[in-house]
Amino acid sequence: MGLGHEQGFGAPCLKCKDKCEGFELHFWRKICRNCKCGQEEHDVLTSNEEDRKVGKLFEDTKYTTLIAKLKNDGIPMYKRNVMILTNPVPAKKNISINTVTYEWAPPVQNQTLARQYMQMLPKEKQPVAGSEGAQYRKKQLAKQLPAHDQDPSKCHELSPNEVKQMEQFVKKYKNEALGVGDVKLPGEVETRATEKNNVNNGDRGTSAAVGAMEDKSPDWKASQYSCYRCKLNMKEGDPAVYAERAGYDKLWHPACFVCCTCSELLVDMIYFWKNGNLYCGRHYCDSEKPRCAGCDELIFSNEYTQAEGQNWHLKHFCCFDCDCVLAGEIYVMVNDKPVCKPCYVKNHAATCQGCHNAIDPEVQRVTYNNFNWHAICFLCSCCSKCLIGQKFMPVEGMVFCSVECKKKMMS
Repeated sequence: MGLGHEQGFGAPCLKCKDKCEGFELHFWRKICRNCKCGQEEHDVLTSNEEDRKVGKLFEDTKYTTLIAKLKNDGIPMYKRNVMILTNPVPAKKNISINTVTYEWAPPVQNQTLARQYMQMLPKEKQPVAGSEGAQYRKKQLAKQLPAHDQDPSKCHELSPNEVKQMEQFVKKYKNEALGVGDVKLPGEVETRATEKNNVNNGDRGTSAAVGAMEDKSPDWKASQYSCYRCKLNMKEGDPAVYAERAGYDKLWHPACFVCCTCSELLVDMIYFWKNGNLYCGRHYCDSEKPRCAGCDELIFSNEYTQAEGQNWHLKHFCCFDCDCVLAGEIYVMVNDKPVCKPCYVKNHAATCQGCHNAIDPEVQRVTYNNFNWHAICFLCSCCSKCLIGQKFMPVEGMVFCSVECKKKMMS
């Protein structure tokens, strides 16, 4: 089973800039071998790959209207609703045309409603082609809906039993949790809720539906509706997002339709509903299964280890620098990643201000501001008196036991 190592090969890193030689996928981690950043941090042209991933997610669900199958290979592709707005801009002598393309917009027939929805999102998160918002959407597609959370072929060396467990897990969340938000005016949602509850419950429905049946007036007051997340009232005429699995009595402001764990906008309004909360795909799966901190894949094996507050496949508790297995070995955590002792000394250890050698992680050291010393090297820079437990005077990386020593050295 392949991990798609040719995908994005050589793409520049948007985070590391020239420090990265170009994207090269690690053989089992979901990171670049050169700079250790994820693929989402690189300028990889992934629109087709992402459309295939979301298409596969919606396959065998009620959201098949959002996918189309390619004639040549039958692969389901996500039919993104791209919105192009053309606005005339008056110039000095004539009128020029300003075109704005949204790489994704809510699939509603009323374009005015879709435009209102977009304007209610933070400016930096509006997916206008070529903008910061488009880059944000691309990154969230990779983060919130990792392909290896739904497709066994994107995982590293799963056993036949693990593949079977994963397929059952994916089928279960598609049936029980997966949904796509819809954009409506609150009054429209309430009407639909009334109709649905009339069919399902005879004379009674939810409290929102009952209220609608009692008030036959076509006019509605914004104060009747409040956002499920921020609890503030909806403004009259503003669109709201609703999630079918949550029920028609719950509404969200467009900017409030976020994951309860990471608080990021749910990309393309794709949500997972569980215990009264909205989740993105990643954090829903995290709430159901342990995730390996090494390969970022969900763990379907009964045998795995826990270390440093994280879960790991047994074979993936490795040095983040050289990939040597750390079971029974000394390691140091660097930015929440385990590193073996030799790699730590070589690549990460602080340098002693006294002897200018790397400081072994197992020896005592002294730290002051951004300077470090072996404990045995923490001496007066003039007379070599040991300063452990003593008052000292720091001057540009040097330390002195007294004003006299400082004067001698500085003169």
